[in-house]
Amino acid sequence: MSDHELVTIERFIHRQEKLHGGATGELSDLLYDIALAAKVIARQVRSAGLLGVLGSAGARNVQGEDQQKLDVIANDAVKDTVGRSGRVAVMVSEEDDEPLAPEAWTTPGKYVLLYDPLDGSSNIDVNIPIGTIFSVHRRISESGPGTLADCLQPGHKQVAAGYVLYGSSTVLVYSAGGGVHAFTLEPNIGEFLLHQSGIRMPTVGKYYSVNESNYTRWPKPYQKAVDAFKGVSGKGQEKSARYIGSLVADFHRNLLTGGIFLYPADAKSPQGKLRLLYEAAPMAFLAEQAGGAASDGTRRILDVVPSELHQRIPLVIGSKSDVDFVMKTVAAG
Repeated sequence: MSDHELVTIERFIHRQEKLHGGATGELSDLLYDIALAAKVIARQVRSAGLLGVLGSAGARNVQGEDQQKLDVIANDAVKDTVGRSGRVAVMVSEEDDEPLAPEAWTTPGKYVLLYDPLDGSSNIDVNIPIGTIFSVHRRISESGPGTLADCLQPGHKQVAAGYVLYGSSTVLVYSAGGGVHAFTLEPNIGEFLLHQSGIRMPTVGKYYSVNESNYTRWPKPYQKAVDAFKGVSGKGQEKSARYIGSLVADFHRNLLTGGIFLYPADAKSPQGKLRLLYEAAPMAFLAEQAGGAASDGTRRILDVVPSELHQRIPLVIGSKSDVDFVMKTVAAG
């Protein structure tokens, strides 16, 4: 590839597809659909204040959280672009109570889509970067509409995962098992263009990202780990603190520069705060593809078998050496 070649996401995925002799092109098409949804959402996010779609939608989602107007718009954008494509048997959003099997729309496809349409939506009104997270599995049911079992698969069975970051630019990052690749939306031509391929996360990171206002509610081992990152314990793990409060934004920075993101279970959220299927598992897939690691403190995230759609879990994710340090600290008690 020449230094001046403009590589669109479509062209890049097509080239990746050629590396797999048995590829049918259906996964590639699904990734294009997700990229289209991202363009629609990016347009709405850029103009949210002018379009009057900031603020609460006046309802709560299945998580018991206040839905923002843009949550609903983003959720509908994914449903409209992916649900009608014929490439999914079932899709599940963090915003919905139950799986959506698009049997009334088209012939069910062979993939399962799980997604968080707008991660960090509580930050919308103050213009902090937010994102969309997605996870793709192959269905395990043989025919007809997808089933709950199709959705409750462990993360290591993902065939693709990624996120879109809506910040100073719109960036789509994905992996289909062959490394992690990043694309920037060029708004003048309306295309995602490749800007980095084969991203590798540094083994030891510069930053730690955690909501330290929860410190007193954490188990002691997590307090010890964060104390080490702050340089309090003298264990040589010192890092700079960087916390945005939007998982996509915090993870993206750490992916590129090295670092660790933590959201431990605590007295207020004993099962953890983040969702396994829509946040932890897809981000863990990306982390491992980039040479990093992800754990719930004791287990590899990708080995956790989901028991319910909206299951929550603690998350420690980022540079491999840093995640290993937290796991050893937790194991030591």
